[in-house]
Amino acid sequence: MVGPENPEAARKRPASAVSADLGRALEAIGTGAYVVDEEGRIVAVNTRAERLLARSTAQLLGHDAHDLLHRGPHGRPIPRTRCGMRQAFRAGHPAQGDGEHFARPDGSLLRVSWLITPYDLGDDDSGTLVVFHPARHPQATVPPPEPAAAALTELERLTLLAETTGRLTSTLDADETLHRLVDLVVPRLADWAIVDLITERDEVWRTVVVHADGDKLVRHEDLQGPMPPVPEASQMPLSRALRGVASTLADPQTYRRAPDTGIALEQRHLFDATGMHSAAIAPIRSTRAVLGALTLGRAEDPVPFTPAELPLIEDIARRAGLALDNARLYQRQRKVAETMQNHLLPQMPGVPDLQMTVRYLPAPDASQVGGDWYDAFRLSDGSTALAVGDVVGHDLEAAAGMAQVRNMLRAYAWSRQEPPSRIVERLDQAVQHITDVTMATMIFARIEAAAAGDWRLSWTNAGHPPPLLITHEGLAEYLTDGHGILLGTGAVAPRPDATAVLPPGSTLVLYTDGLIEAPGHTLDTGLNRLRRHAAALAHRPLTAFTDQLLHRVRPTTNDDDVALLALRTPVRGR
Repeated sequence: MVGPENPEAARKRPASAVSADLGRALEAIGTGAYVVDEEGRIVAVNTRAERLLARSTAQLLGHDAHDLLHRGPHGRPIPRTRCGMRQAFRAGHPAQGDGEHFARPDGSLLRVSWLITPYDLGDDDSGTLVVFHPARHPQATVPPPEPAAAALTELERLTLLAETTGRLTSTLDADETLHRLVDLVVPRLADWAIVDLITERDEVWRTVVVHADGDKLVRHEDLQGPMPPVPEASQMPLSRALRGVASTLADPQTYRRAPDTGIALEQRHLFDATGMHSAAIAPIRSTRAVLGALTLGRAEDPVPFTPAELPLIEDIARRAGLALDNARLYQRQRKVAETMQNHLLPQMPGVPDLQMTVRYLPAPDASQVGGDWYDAFRLSDGSTALAVGDVVGHDLEAAAGMAQVRNMLRAYAWSRQEPPSRIVERLDQAVQHITDVTMATMIFARIEAAAAGDWRLSWTNAGHPPPLLITHEGLAEYLTDGHGILLGTGAVAPRPDATAVLPPGSTLVLYTDGLIEAPGHTLDTGLNRLRRHAAALAHRPLTAFTDQLLHRVRPTTNDDDVALLALRTPVRGR
């Protein structure tokens, strides 16, 4: 390992001064030389390199050496995956070769022989020294090393990348993304796959450790779990990857030296436990941040990883990073939406002798709040009000409109002892004049005890799916009376009321259309399915009844949210 003559002095100087010091140190080298940092940017250059490349120091510093200089024999840029110097740089080991071409500003090419070696930049930074001179014996050009026997062909590589993109971007579930990632690379590229993720609290968690055992993938949960924090200065492979610095090859000897961090100690344990003799470690990052690291290891496969395989693993890890970032953003938005929806929806009141339960399910493929809602509250005359409704839309505006409608309904129902139809008429007029709600449906009902253990239900329906009544014996019927136009149309028409007696032990279900509607099916199909399953579940406790009803009836192709309110009257004599 070579480095500047006085790294302590370099630590105390600004970057320009350090670059100048490095440049003076390179003048002692009798041919062209420059130094690049961990990302491949040129940070120092000597005079001979300026002359050979026909570029001044100012034209070289800060540029990516590969992008600026490396060319094919016809002057075209070389893909990083096919550049011998770039692969050697990524491997982090000394290397040399012949036959590379450097570009000059006038379009001419300089054919060079080269040598690279790690270079200590001081202040715990590392770089790479590149020494080169014009190639004098073209016929002696050393061909690039042959890829390992296990390496994929170019067609196989492109196919794998296309498959990776397709499979990882088709899910917004983070766990499923990791499952698909492992399935793509094991055993195709490695015997072992390890994923370390950085959580939203900047903690490192070893999330996946999977081993190929024949045709099966075996998860090793004993090797998973929390990891030490990401070190700021460690040059060990996993630490560098978790900082997003570079991809690196590693083997058991890499971690045999005294560990510099807790992560290095965990890596030593990983190599011992898995028997890996070779590993490739790449950052998992999105466009916004480093999300973790992917480690692929070989134990049974005797062929070690080579630098030529790193670009493919980097590409896979990069695609995984984008997919994971999308999944995290989606889950974060969905959690916010669900939390907001739950705060907007009320707690149910305790009503003597009545059992009551409610459920709200967001749309499966949406991360937005919705307009479906339920409500139940005591009225001033001692009866209980019930409501279920649906404000058009699936956004914050719909949620805000839902809250307005619900709160106005409560105010009218409490302050005026009028039939449900008259309460909804007043609500409809207010909705049209003092809210931004364009259209809504709802059922508003009131329930009170009657004689002989029965309960009396009175209601009005504003364009909503009808309530379902199931007796204790399993007879189910829809309450289709009391049906009127929905809210927000501007039409002036009297709204009807309806009344029904709920016998002891009966169950009433109020719900929104997301429970019964499915693309390509009629509404009658959904209503029949709901009635059939509700009758079959009538003997279940109310909580189990509600959960099973949602599970059985809600269409798998549903793209809407669902609100459901179920109540049960007491069985006579209990």
